[in-house]
Amino acid sequence: MASDMVWFIVLGAWAGLVVFAIKPFYDYLRSQGSEHMVAVYYNRKVAHMLAGGVPVIAAPLVFNNPIWILLGGILGSIGLATTHLLDRRLWWMQTEQNMNDATFALMLGISVYVIWEYSNEPWLAVLPSLFMAFGDGVTGIIRNKMFKRRTKSAWGNVGMAALCLPLGYFVGSLAEPGIPVWGLLSGLVASIVERYEFGPIDDNVLIVVFSSIVLFIGLNI
Repeated sequence: MASDMVWFIVLGAWAGLVVFAIKPFYDYLRSQGSEHMVAVYYNRKVAHMLAGGVPVIAAPLVFNNPIWILLGGILGSIGLATTHLLDRRLWWMQTEQNMNDATFALMLGISVYVIWEYSNEPWLAVLPSLFMAFGDGVTGIIRNKMFKRRTKSAWGNVGMAALCLPLGYFVGSLAEPGIPVWGLLSGLVASIVERYEFGPIDDNVLIVVFSSIVLFIGLNI
């Protein structure tokens, strides 16, 4: 328990540090001619991977109880949502258009906790969040590079699939018993549904929910 608390503080501090450390990257992108929104979305994807993805990778290595990941996700979501609600946005990575950054943190915490508790497979538990952090991160960078704006394009989904399919297969093989094919299928589904949003139900929700459903099917067959 004491070890979990220490790592909770360390990884929480890391995530907070990353959020503020990427501010100069916004300035660099602007100095290179990027428009405001382009720089913001680049920074958001960097935050996805470093502030979200790195702690997720560390979670199976350092935590004994997934409740800490759930707590981190909830607190992170509250903190990010508060900046929106108080109109005190972290302007180098947040926009007035949506609160997807808060949704990202919440879905990360919930998905890891639920899958971990259900399966007792820590690496399998973090897989949907890895799709969301790194797969969606790669997707956003590809689209930003190609179109210089936030948009949905099949090219981004192809890039996401190139990362998520082998990742899903590998992590799925770590389960006992292994479910590598279902891990691969969960990566494929995540790469497809990322392209869609339905009002407040953004791609972060869809990626985690649908890839988790595939994993639950694989665990019960």
